[in-house]
Amino acid sequence: KRKGAMAALFTARRGLGACLSGRRRLSQLAELPETHQLLRQTCRDFADRELIPIAGKLDKEHAYPAKQIQDLGAMGVMAIEVPEELGGAGMDYLAYSLAMEEISRGCASTGVVVSVNNSLYIGPILKNGTEEQKKKWITPFTTGEKVGCFCLSEPGNGSDAGAASTTAREDGGEWVLSGTKAWITNSWDASAAVVFATTDRTLKHKGISAFLVPMPHPGLSLGKKEDKLGIRASSTANVILEDCRLPLDHMLGPRGAGFKIAMQTLDSGRIGVASQALGIAQASLECAADYAHKRTAFGAPIGKLQAIQFKLADMSVAVESARLLTWKASLLRDAGKPFTKEAAMAKLSASEAATFCSHQAIQVLGGMGYVSDMPAERHYRDARITEIYEGTSEIQRLVIGGQVLKEYQS
Repeated sequence: KRKGAMAALFTARRGLGACLSGRRRLSQLAELPETHQLLRQTCRDFADRELIPIAGKLDKEHAYPAKQIQDLGAMGVMAIEVPEELGGAGMDYLAYSLAMEEISRGCASTGVVVSVNNSLYIGPILKNGTEEQKKKWITPFTTGEKVGCFCLSEPGNGSDAGAASTTAREDGGEWVLSGTKAWITNSWDASAAVVFATTDRTLKHKGISAFLVPMPHPGLSLGKKEDKLGIRASSTANVILEDCRLPLDHMLGPRGAGFKIAMQTLDSGRIGVASQALGIAQASLECAADYAHKRTAFGAPIGKLQAIQFKLADMSVAVESARLLTWKASLLRDAGKPFTKEAAMAKLSASEAATFCSHQAIQVLGGMGYVSDMPAERHYRDARITEIYEGTSEIQRLVIGGQVLKEYQS
């Protein structure tokens, strides 16, 4: 089965050059290209077979899905946009979005591991790294045996990414990093990190630079694993840097370009989170619809009741609307066009759809929705974080509003 899934993805990869790659307008997209349909179905089958049966157990035990991540790596899913010569699948961002949705439909924790490795860790290196850095820091992370993490947030700055207190200074031909990064997904399972630190405080956000840090490494330690509401099979902890010394060639991009790299990375990362949220929303809808067929009340399945049908209708509208926004953001990115506003809109819409749909699923299931024997309560817990990380819903509204004002000002 694993070999079949791999073959299907590699077939999709080879034919990808002939399909849209973001150049066709969304309104012309009557259906997904065959290659993307194949990828989507392959990931859906993998989720049904390998993730859904164990997602509840992974959640309860806080267990990292190592085998499943390695299987996804063998399928090319851990490095979808990475060129084949670097070990990746050589596909586009729409393909990444489709894969993320289906994987997250099966297990949102597995989805976030895939998302962080693809968009937050590999993404900035692929865009800003030298050829030597790409070979060293990307290729070993394409197989699923190693994953990376992204260290931007700090205990005191949260959404204010430009207020980094972590510092980097030159000393004896090395960089010396000191500070604490907070809420770092994949931290306990990662083999490397992209870390943002201030190299010149007087320049404020223009004095932030990016660095590539191996893990484990002298001077780097991890805080305790956070006991989280949701996505409990992924690790989250502080990354603590205490006189962590790095060679000078471990800087990613030019000195002072860190804030720009971080913002570009988050634009793309929001498409990944939107896709994760879509997977949670879709899983919630499927759970509610299935239960509506099976549960009887007043002599008939509850799906015959208008109140239940209205809930399913509202859930479907929320999912499909968010999906189209997410695909649009992916297509714009693939076409090399501005997509900051669309990525924020997709992330906002999809994350709120996930929260709404998971809430409504519990209402449809009633008491059964409140117990862990059914997946609805896990979807509800997993959905909540999608409105927080990689920019809260409030931050997304600021981004969207600012972009709209710029458009009308011009």
